[in-house]
Amino acid sequence: MGQVVALDSLFHSRQVWHGRAAPLPGSSEPTGWPMLDAALPTGGWPEHAMTEILLPADGVGELQLVLPTLARMTQAQRHVMVIAPPYVPCVAGWEARGVVMAQVDIVQAADRDVLWAAEQCLRSGSCAAVLAWPMHADDRALRRLQVAADTGKALAFVFRDRRHVAHASPAALRLELESDPSPRVHVRKCRGGNPPAQAIALAAGWS
Repeated sequence: MGQVVALDSLFHSRQVWHGRAAPLPGSSEPTGWPMLDAALPTGGWPEHAMTEILLPADGVGELQLVLPTLARMTQAQRHVMVIAPPYVPCVAGWEARGVVMAQVDIVQAADRDVLWAAEQCLRSGSCAAVLAWPMHADDRALRRLQVAADTGKALAFVFRDRRHVAHASPAALRLELESDPSPRVHVRKCRGGNPPAQAIALAAGWS
């Protein structure tokens, strides 16, 4: 057996190439949740990409995660599409959180059309963000949304049941939301870094 050599000495003598990952540029799309931003590699939502939000059930306050972003976008006169939400959004509640509803379009679509509608909106280049609730979405369909978000330079938010957490996903960011006993989010996947081991509390500012 050959002699054991310390790896540091090989690096120092330049016998082994030591690569360094290029740092990711900071995001220009903060989530509006400082503790979540601090846990993400770019300090905000992955730009021109899809974020998958996994839920224990519909209506557990999941829109709280994105309302600060929607408020910032719509106040800047950027357009937002909401496709097939399970419940009709409360206009007064959204406006109270700063969302300009004149910049929001809500589309009711049959389940078979949700993914198609989301893809078209993302590819159009006219939307800052697209929110969608597909009942059925395989890896190929989700990958199309990821590509469409990059093509249209938009943020895609896809809300799905958390039973999908064990399945691989092309999403740049995957968040699993817990509402009981208090709201918190687990980062299950994040492009450019390792997910934090601990859940992130969201109680402050959650309503």
